[in-house]
Amino acid sequence: MLDQELKAIVVFDIDGVIRDVAQSYRRAIADTVEEFTEGEYRSSMTDIDNLKAEGIWNNDWEASRELVYRYFESRGRARSEINLEFDTLVNFFQSRYRGKQADFSDGYISGEPLLLTPAYLQELTNNRIVWGFFSGATRISAEYVLKQRLNLGAIALAAMEDAPSKPDPTGLFMVVEALTDKQKIDCPIVYVGDTVADMYTVIAARKAQPEGLWLGVGILPPHIVADSQQRDNYARKLEEAGGAIVLSNVEELTIETIISISK
Repeated sequence: MLDQELKAIVVFDIDGVIRDVAQSYRRAIADTVEEFTEGEYRSSMTDIDNLKAEGIWNNDWEASRELVYRYFESRGRARSEINLEFDTLVNFFQSRYRGKQADFSDGYISGEPLLLTPAYLQELTNNRIVWGFFSGATRISAEYVLKQRLNLGAIALAAMEDAPSKPDPTGLFMVVEALTDKQKIDCPIVYVGDTVADMYTVIAARKAQPEGLWLGVGILPPHIVADSQQRDNYARKLEEAGGAIVLSNVEELTIETIISISK
């Protein structure tokens, strides 16, 4: 591909963009919060959205812990008084999300609806647009959806274990370097995500590498799209965080749209 002029580089987040995680990751958050508040509080989708809108809770284990802490704080207890072992919380979360079987067949991950097709990615390739993935998901979770569910071959991927959590742009830079063999590339670089942290990642990339054309594209997670008021509020937050455009589904990011926002 690099022996031809590239039109763009597109890097995708995975959760909420490539796969619908409302009944997997977000359900696991709610389960975990309920478990560690002794059944007193189960976080709603709105609770999770509001937390994510703060732009620093990309890691769902940490998000779960934070919701637990905030619940107890609302009841007058200080964090220092709460006996919460993070590893125990993570193990519980994973028992719900991944399940207990080696093939994940009993975990929420096995039922995640996919939000794009390999044909869409092939269309990008056919139009001289290279693509990869930067996600806060664990590598095993990311590769499960990319390699097993979507049947993709070799992929450029930065996962949780590979880089600091977003909005740190290190993982984004890693994927771009892998896609370009670290060659100097004069084309737009688009990061596609569904959270404020994803848009902040693009802002951070611009500050760190101002010579590049870094663009953020916001994707509305599926559980938001059906409610017009929630959709508008969520879209506004993504735009205010730096999104050049906000779309209802990742496949709405067409070749023409990529060219349009790059001008």
